Amino acid sequence: MSAPLPQDRVGAPMRAVVTGADSGIGKAVAVALAGGGVDVGITFHTDADGAEATAREVREHGVRAAVRQLDLTDLPTAASVVDELAAELGGIDVLVNCAGTGTAQKAMDMDFDTWRSVLSVDLDGAFLCAQRAAKHMIEAGRGGRIINITSVHEHQPRVGAAPYCAAKAGLGALTKVLALELAEHAITVNSVAPGEISTPMTGQEDVDPRTVARPGVPLGRPGHAGEVASVVAFLATPAAGYVTGASFVVDGGMTLMGPQASQLLTDRSWLRT
Repeated sequence: MSAPLPQDRVGAPMRAVVTGADSGIGKAVAVALAGGGVDVGITFHTDADGAEATAREVREHGVRAAVRQLDLTDLPTAASVVDELAAELGGIDVLVNCAGTGTAQKAMDMDFDTWRSVLSVDLDGAFLCAQRAAKHMIEAGRGGRIINITSVHEHQPRVGAAPYCAAKAGLGALTKVLALELAEHAITVNSVAPGEISTPMTGQEDVDPRTVARPGVPLGRPGHAGEVASVVAFLATPAAGYVTGASFVVDGGMTLMGPQASQLLTDRSWLRT
C-alpha cells in the first residue's frame, strides 16, 4: 500500500482571475477553469464584447463570472483590477497572467517607446498582477496558484521580436523567483509556454488547427487554445501541488527542431520579419 499524500493548505480552487480572457488562450483557460467549478474573473483591454462572450460561456458551467477592463500600459494603477475582482469573487485562489502583446520589427529599427510598451504589458503587468494576487492568497492562508503564460520565446529567440522575447524570458525567470519566495505560503508558480496556437494573435481565429499544415513542427500542425488551457487547468488543481518553478512547453515539438531544421534551410530569408 502506498503512503498517503501529505496534507497541503491548497484545496480545490474556487476563484480565479484570468487576464486577457476576451479571446484566444485566455478565453479557453477561463472556460476550462469554469468547467472545473471555479468562479472566474475576466479581464480585457479593448474587446468588451469578447469578454462578455467569455463570461457567458463561463456562466453556462453554473459558476460566477466578473468582468473588468485592464490596460497594462497604465501601470501600476491598472493592477488594482486584481483587487477589485478578488473583492467581487470573495477571494482569489488562481491567477493566470495571459494578457500580452508583441511586435514584428527588428531591434535596430525599433524606437524606445515600442520596446518599453511591450515590456510594460508582458513583464511589468504580469509582475504587478502576480504581486497583487499573492497578497490576497497569503492573507487568506489557503495557498494558491500563479500561472504565467509565456511563449516558446521564453526559451528560444525570434527575429523581429526582441522586446517580446526579452519579456517572456524575463517572465520565465520571474516565475522561478516567485516559486522560491512564495513556497512558504503554499503558493506554486509555474509558466506555460505555447508555440504557434490558432488564435486571433496568430491571425487564425476560428481556424481548426488540424486543417493547417506545419511541416516544420513534429506534430505537423499549430495547436488549439484548448490544448494550452488543459495544461493550465491541471496546474491549478491540487494534483499539481508539488509542481512549482517549472515551464511547460506546449508547442507540438517546435523547439526541438533547431539542429534538424537548420540543416534544411536553403537561403537567408529567415532573417526577414
